[in-house]
Amino acid sequence: MSVNMTKGQAISLEKKGGGNLTQVRMGLGWQAAPRRGLFGKRTQEIDLDASAVLFADKQPVDVVFFRHLVSDDGSVKHTGDNLVGGAGQGGDDEAVLVDLERVPVHIDQIVFTVNSFTGQTFQEVQNAFCRIVDETTGQELARYTLDGGGNYTAQIMAKVHRVGTGWQMTALGNPANGRTFQDLMPAILPHL
Repeated sequence: MSVNMTKGQAISLEKKGGGNLTQVRMGLGWQAAPRRGLFGKRTQEIDLDASAVLFADKQPVDVVFFRHLVSDDGSVKHTGDNLVGGAGQGGDDEAVLVDLERVPVHIDQIVFTVNSFTGQTFQEVQNAFCRIVDETTGQELARYTLDGGGNYTAQIMAKVHRVGTGWQMTALGNPANGRTFQDLMPAILPHL
């Protein structure tokens, strides 16, 4: 059973019967919001880009995004760039796979972002979400849905971080402006 998360809420990535999850998928989805035109409603394709920034003691050490699909250590993998969106509340438009057992011990946080490289704002997006899935079973564990759009080009969606010997996910959902993950670094740092 999936948990519908609220901004700032955290959940443990521990299995129901005990033990930690080993492989998770952070899935992201969105749809283009219909716009009124001269001849009725129309939609425009929206190209959002998912990124995962790996941190060690609040310092970025690696990133996975559409131009660097696998982390240097191989523990985090991007499934590829989706140029149009469209999943909305269904499946994932872009996904990042994390093998929690292979993440090097010095990596203590992985922050997931989504941004519009082309500069379209979230006013043009609807049904945006991030969700975490147990990759070994396919079961959705938690989902965070963004409420409404705004005049910003990016979101700091969520983070997965070490807690003791396990991992925890925290929904962040903070709007930001930037076309790339590099542009978002000042907005990410307060969440570490």
